Amino acid sequence: MSNIAEPLQGSEATNVAEHKKYYVRFSLSERIEHWIFITSFILLGITGLVQRYSETQISKAVVSALGGVENIRLIHHVAAITTMLVVIYHIGALGYRVYVQRARLTMLPLVSDVISAFHAALYYLGIRKDPPQQGRYTFEEKLEYWAVVWGTAIMAVTGFMMWNPIATTRFLPGQFIPAAKVAHGLEAVLAVLSILIWHMYQVFIRHFNKSMYTGKISEKEMLHDHPLELADIKAGIAKPLVTPEGERKRRRIYLPIYSVVAALMLVGVYYFIGYEETAISTVPPAEQAEVFVPFTPTPLPTLAPTPTPPPVTSLTWEGGISGLFETKCVACHNSSSKLGGLDLSEYQTSLRGGNSGPTILPGDAENSLIISIQSAGGHPGQFSTDELSQVSEWITEGAPEN
Repeated sequence: MSNIAEPLQGSEATNVAEHKKYYVRFSLSERIEHWIFITSFILLGITGLVQRYSETQISKAVVSALGGVENIRLIHHVAAITTMLVVIYHIGALGYRVYVQRARLTMLPLVSDVISAFHAALYYLGIRKDPPQQGRYTFEEKLEYWAVVWGTAIMAVTGFMMWNPIATTRFLPGQFIPAAKVAHGLEAVLAVLSILIWHMYQVFIRHFNKSMYTGKISEKEMLHDHPLELADIKAGIAKPLVTPEGERKRRRIYLPIYSVVAALMLVGVYYFIGYEETAISTVPPAEQAEVFVPFTPTPLPTLAPTPTPPPVTSLTWEGGISGLFETKCVACHNSSSKLGGLDLSEYQTSLRGGNSGPTILPGDAENSLIISIQSAGGHPGQFSTDELSQVSEWITEGAPEN
């Protein structure tokens, strides 16, 4: 992550064997911070994108090479924690340079940056002959820095929502979780494309900028990219005048305050990663298991006893046949349900029959439908052998009503 405030230290300019003058651009701590941040960024990009586009062949190859999705998620989480720690350090280092060392806020966007951007567009279009004159940080570098700040904030918020979905839904509707996943993924794609296209071009293609490796920049590069800063260095006004006493006094104030702030932020990181277990481990794969079979088979439920029909006192409808039909048949074949169009609750409707024609043919038991159905067996209201014999005899005798 680039330095936001510290100016070039002209007094530290050195001469090399080739008699080329170099200026210190980044301190060792700034370079270490940058490389830790960029390493965590690369790991986050790789492990995040292979999860977002998990069906592609390259994603499957990366997941397999890294030992499976569990390892991918572990690397992603470790890289995320590292990024949060780097942010905490960056805030502290920035505050120290600005407050204690009185460094200028050279990374803040200004109106002059808008003018420089317009000037640069005209230069690239061939309308203007010279590039814009810029200071320690160009408008391109400022734009990239604040894009990192904005993107890191989005990734932190959406990452917390996905890492702690239950805590999130205590305050926000559940729809925020899939929305956070979409925003997190799209911001990741945007960040990776920005680094691959914009940053790589500026640092490696336009010209190979070695300042993040060596910490130094040549006077030729300074004159081309940062002429206003070079002019300030030569005029002796690039570095603010700070007395040792004043610096010590501000340090005694700043360090305790930042220690408390850093401790609170570290507590926040701890709760960020340990508040819930829902996003830490994936659901284990299904295992083969035997279906539970009790040693003693569960008996079938006992059916309710079938009501006993009243005794048939005479082979007439009124003498007992109606009671037999009432017990065995009327539950389905009544005036309300008329299953099959048949109503056996009354004498006349019983003789009328149903959709299949007459059910009872007085004097002809053999061809009566009720006898043929009951003789086949298995009917829901099945007659016993004696009951079937009584009904058959009743029909043979002409099926009298009384």
